[in-house]
Amino acid sequence: MNIFEELQERGLIAQVTDEKEIKDLINNGGARFYIGFDPTADSLHVGHFMALCLMKRLQMAGNKPVVLIGGGTGYIGDPSGRTDMRSMMTPETIQHNCDCFKKQMERFIKFGDDAAIMVNNADWLLKLNYIDLLREVGACFSVNNMLRAECYKQRMEKGLSFLEFNYMIMQAFDFYHLHQNYGCNMQFGGDDQWSNMLAGTELIRKKTGEDAYAMTITLLMNSEGKKMGKTAKGAVWLDPEKTSPFEFYQYWRNVDDADVMKCIKMLTFLPMEQIREMENWDDARINEKKKILAYELTELVHGKEEADKAVVTSEALFGGTGAIENMPEAEIKESDLTDNVISVVNLVVSCGMAASKGEAKRLIQQGGITVNDETILALDKHYNKTELIEGLKVRKGKKHYKLAIFK
Repeated sequence: MNIFEELQERGLIAQVTDEKEIKDLINNGGARFYIGFDPTADSLHVGHFMALCLMKRLQMAGNKPVVLIGGGTGYIGDPSGRTDMRSMMTPETIQHNCDCFKKQMERFIKFGDDAAIMVNNADWLLKLNYIDLLREVGACFSVNNMLRAECYKQRMEKGLSFLEFNYMIMQAFDFYHLHQNYGCNMQFGGDDQWSNMLAGTELIRKKTGEDAYAMTITLLMNSEGKKMGKTAKGAVWLDPEKTSPFEFYQYWRNVDDADVMKCIKMLTFLPMEQIREMENWDDARINEKKKILAYELTELVHGKEEADKAVVTSEALFGGTGAIENMPEAEIKESDLTDNVISVVNLVVSCGMAASKGEAKRLIQQGGITVNDETILALDKHYNKTELIEGLKVRKGKKHYKLAIFK
């Protein structure tokens, strides 16, 4: 099976501009493609996962990725999928986030001569002369057409700043610049980026008379109400300091039953023959599918050793042995104690299982908190420093564990 057909079978392709041309380029290793990542945080999260896996698949098939870090567009912020304006980041924060992205991407993409390259659009966007941009690029855009784009329509009622209105032009200029200077002939992105990507292909055609192509991938985070990568506490990060390998494993272990095969197809590198066989498994084997999904993705992001540890810890915790080895820790400090003890309410908050004392109290009163396998119902329960030094296994509900330990 050629790579284009495999992408189709995996359910990854949402829209393409020129299917025959794109199919030929990709299947013959002739795509010099780019995907952009705006550095809005100091870690990638699973919302970026689809794009990272796509780059890896295409590179394995002989195509050349260009990873575009949005150090310049990060000054503006993409309005797509948002109801309000992003907070403005300092240049120092943007650069720090860019550096963190590159380190994480190196687990997925091979960089170097005749391999992938990484570029930062700050290198050209921050040097643009405004009048020149208006004359050379702005003249190629119809405001009427721009306002019909979904990324702008959804913001018109609440208000769209002129700053954000320029985002489409900046993204289109990125494609044009990469086409002219790096030979990029294709852009990939999520299916919420279609309008911005079309603007880039049209700009290249108008400015050069040459063809350029765009293809969007069907991201679960878009088509499923942007739930991919979100938990009650926020995003599921690829940085192990933000989301531990165990928590990462558990996130995939607990995906909805209806999404398991979608995720296996879209995100794992299991052969399609094996995936087709799994699709015919009896419904009773759904947990087996989830374990395979969780292990494959944890190994991909964090390596085999951490994936193996996550499996051992998960089986121990949910198999009833009560083992606490490799559990994600919540550090309890001296400042969290009062007279060398911590109340169970403060313990729950310190473990990140409740955002406030009020929420912690409700969880306890509802029987939703256990400590060392004991269901806690009394709000005045407390634990001393000796117990904390040994470690307390705190659980919320059935699936969320933390080892509270004094350090």
